[in-house]
Amino acid sequence: MTNPCNHPKHWLADWPKPTRQSHKYSRGAALIYGATSMTGAARLSALACARAGAGATTIVCAESVWPIYATTLLSIMVRACRDWNEALACLDSKPRAVLIGPGQDATAQTRQQVLALLQQPIPALVLDAGAISAFSEQSIVLFEAIQNSHTQVVLTPHEGEFARLFPDLAVGDLSKSQRSVMAAQRSGASVVLKGYDTVIAHPTGQWMQQLESSPYLATAGSGDVLAGIITGLLAQGMPTFQALCAAVWMHSQAGQALGVGLIAEDLIAILPQIGRQLLTYEHEPQ
Repeated sequence: MTNPCNHPKHWLADWPKPTRQSHKYSRGAALIYGATSMTGAARLSALACARAGAGATTIVCAESVWPIYATTLLSIMVRACRDWNEALACLDSKPRAVLIGPGQDATAQTRQQVLALLQQPIPALVLDAGAISAFSEQSIVLFEAIQNSHTQVVLTPHEGEFARLFPDLAVGDLSKSQRSVMAAQRSGASVVLKGYDTVIAHPTGQWMQQLESSPYLATAGSGDVLAGIITGLLAQGMPTFQALCAAVWMHSQAGQALGVGLIAEDLIAILPQIGRQLLTYEHEPQ
C-alpha cells in the first residue's frame, strides 16, 4: 500500500464476503460495551457493526439499562451484567473484536475497564470516545498496557481526543499524516485520526488518507457509526490496517451518498448500498 490516498483497490481483496457454508459465528462475533447514560451511542455502533457484516453482535450493559437496549434492538443480542466481573466474563464467548467507549464518561472507572480488557486474549480491541479521553494526562499508562498486550488495538480520536493523548503532536507544523504515524508508533496502536481528511496510521509507519468525504458527516453519532463499522470488519477477520481503510471509505461514501440533512441513523441504513457498490466495483477493471 504505497499510495496514501484511500481507495478500494488497496484493500478490496481482503474485504470479507460470506460463503454458502457461512453461519453467524463463522462470519464473526463482536462485543460492544454499552454505556449507562448515553445509550444511543453504543446502539448506533452495534447496528453499524452488524450492517458491516458481523454475524453475531452483542451489547453488554448494566442491569439498570438492559430494558433500554433490549427493547430497542431486535437483531442485536443484549446481555445484562451486575458488575464489571460479569461483564468481563462475557468474553468467554470469544469475540473476534471488542469495542468500548461510545457514550461512556471519561472516568477512572472507564480507564480501569480498558486496562482490564487489554489483559484479556482479545484479537482486536477498538477504543473510542470515552475510552480515549479517560486517559487524558495518563497516556503513558495506556501506551504501556497496549505494548504489553497481544491485542491489535485501534484508537479512533477526533482532534480534541487526539490532543488529550498526544498533546505535543497536536501543536506545531507537522502534517496530519505525520502526527498520525508518530502517534501510532508511540502508542503501539493503529490510529484513525478523524476529520474531513481522516488519516489511518499503523505502528509500522504505514498510512492512508481519505481525501474524499462529506462535511455532513459532522453530526452527532457519526463517529459511533464509524467505530461500529471498524469493529464489524475486524470481527470478520479482516487485517487491521485494511479494515480501518475499508471502514473509513465506507463511512465516507455513505456520507457523500446521503448529503444534506443526514443523521447518524441514515448512515447505518445505507451501508448495504455501499456494500453492493463494492461488490460491483470488484468486477470492474482496476
